[in-house]
Amino acid sequence: MSPGRDQTGRTQGESAVGTSGTELGELADDRPLLGRTSTAERVADILRTRIAEGYFPPGERLSEDAIAKALAVSRNTLREAFRLLTHERLLVHELNRGVFVRVLAVEDVEDIYRTRRLIECAVVRGLDGPPFPVDGLEKAVSEGEQAAREEIWKGVSTANIHFHRELVALAGSARTDELMRGVLAELRLAFHVVDDPRGLHEPYLVRNRQLLESLKSGDRDGTERMLAEYLDDSRERLVAVYAGLLSEEGTESG
Repeated sequence: MSPGRDQTGRTQGESAVGTSGTELGELADDRPLLGRTSTAERVADILRTRIAEGYFPPGERLSEDAIAKALAVSRNTLREAFRLLTHERLLVHELNRGVFVRVLAVEDVEDIYRTRRLIECAVVRGLDGPPFPVDGLEKAVSEGEQAAREEIWKGVSTANIHFHRELVALAGSARTDELMRGVLAELRLAFHVVDDPRGLHEPYLVRNRQLLESLKSGDRDGTERMLAEYLDDSRERLVAVYAGLLSEEGTESG
């Protein structure tokens, strides 16, 4: 049985139709984002963002009828958006049961971090000579520090994601940016299961600042070593907590 689902196959607390009326009312607020043409790509963008925000948590069944109605799009358009997000590994389709937000396995989390290490360290290694364009990183670090002062821990989590996206953006590659966006979207599925943004991200506020200062000083090699250690520590910490939670959910649902 999938983690977090009861014997009916639904996630804990999930209604029979998958998504509550209140949530779908909020989703309807996203209709203006579609513009005049409701393409599958635009619908996928909305759903991707909502999944990343935890609006649709891991394991939740997505009601085709209800979401199509909330966004005022055709079912065919929505199905194509579902297919796009399934290809991105954010959704899974289960025969005769529907479409669900993916629940990552521990091995998925480990693989995501291997991919992050390959991408992020390679970006730093490949930087041209200093000074490096760190304005985006500076903004993300300040955003995280401000959110921490206000004890807005989900804001700290979002700022941390922004930091790593800005780091990869230093490569100046649209393809690498797109790859990293997908990797980080998958990673947030794990963050939502753990649901402890302070515990996950507060320890890395200082380390983000250290990485920034290292880049500002022009120490590319030192930054790469620091980043590799950072990602290894983050992987070990998240995997330990995540594996424990999946084990507990598996025991409860069994």
